[in-house]
Amino acid sequence: MIDASLVLLYVGLPGLVLFLCNRFSLFNKIGSIVLAYVVGLLLGFAGLSDERFYMVQEVLMSFTVPLAIPLLLFSSNVREWKKLAIQPMYSLLFALLSVFIAVISGFFLFNGDNTESFNKIGGLLVGIYSGGTPNLASLKMMLNVDEEIYLAVHSYDMAIGAVYLFFLMGFGQKIFRLILPKFNVDKDFAYEKKASEDLSVVLKSMPQRKRLLIVFFISFSMVAFAGGVMMILPQNIQMVTFIFLITAGGIWGSSLKKINETKGTFDLGMYLILIFSVVVASKVQLDTLTHINPSIFGYITFVVFVSLILHVLLSRLRNIDADTVIVTSAALICSPPFVPVVAGALRNRSVIVPGLTIGLIGYALGNYLGYLMSWLLSWLS
Repeated sequence: MIDASLVLLYVGLPGLVLFLCNRFSLFNKIGSIVLAYVVGLLLGFAGLSDERFYMVQEVLMSFTVPLAIPLLLFSSNVREWKKLAIQPMYSLLFALLSVFIAVISGFFLFNGDNTESFNKIGGLLVGIYSGGTPNLASLKMMLNVDEEIYLAVHSYDMAIGAVYLFFLMGFGQKIFRLILPKFNVDKDFAYEKKASEDLSVVLKSMPQRKRLLIVFFISFSMVAFAGGVMMILPQNIQMVTFIFLITAGGIWGSSLKKINETKGTFDLGMYLILIFSVVVASKVQLDTLTHINPSIFGYITFVVFVSLILHVLLSRLRNIDADTVIVTSAALICSPPFVPVVAGALRNRSVIVPGLTIGLIGYALGNYLGYLMSWLLSWLS
């Protein structure tokens, strides 16, 4: 009875979060993922971090992210990525390069104690700052990251990310325009791409609901297939293979018209991520937030802001406008759900589609890049 009630609580609370974001502009500006994490923290402080709830939490954490990854990728068509305007594409490349440089240099600056798992932290940072929370959660499994370290990275990232987002929306445009040109509406942003439709709207339509359910089972089948392949492989490569297969399945599914045009896939995937965010935050112990690990906290702060500075400087070489740089950075560092929020703060709707597309590319690449970075840092150390 307790388990069923707990599952309903975890599944239902993200719905409340989305309602608040849709109903109140203040919550919408904060963002659904941040709110979900806050709700989870409150649950943890209320007693849900107790070991009695461990099994339910682990099951939900294990299933939500793998199911979400294909759903998040289905709404993007790989064949259309080549149509992305040249300036956003350069901005994406510069942003990724900046993160790589910051992660590698920060690794040597902050790993003073030669912590054995510090290379894994570098991999996590590449994953989260190229694709957001889904990649962070995936890489936790792929790299077999200790849960205490994972929670620390997740907690510190949320705190630093809030400051970073406030800077982008409050001062970024004015400051970056001192270095970068203004956005030109006549630039090549005129390609069309279907917008994500609100999940509640999709669920009200029986045909759309049935189609979304079919696509959900396709995602479930991909996860089941990947899990079956994983079980017959050596243990040291099981999780890596599992995540790679479901990521590849999501990319493949996105190229199929019937799957790609199904409404609500991205929103359903994000709902699963919200469930994961509530669950993982509810497992946080208070001392995780009060006893800060200075090396990890410093490393994350360094990567976020140094990569932003490098991104701006590199973008100057190609005369990429300030708005494109800001929305690219937000899509990668904060994840695609923050793109419309940032675009609203910039008063520029034209950058929403490129920002979402960039974010989806980050979702697809983040798992691979994060794993490779962890391996590279291990080799360099």
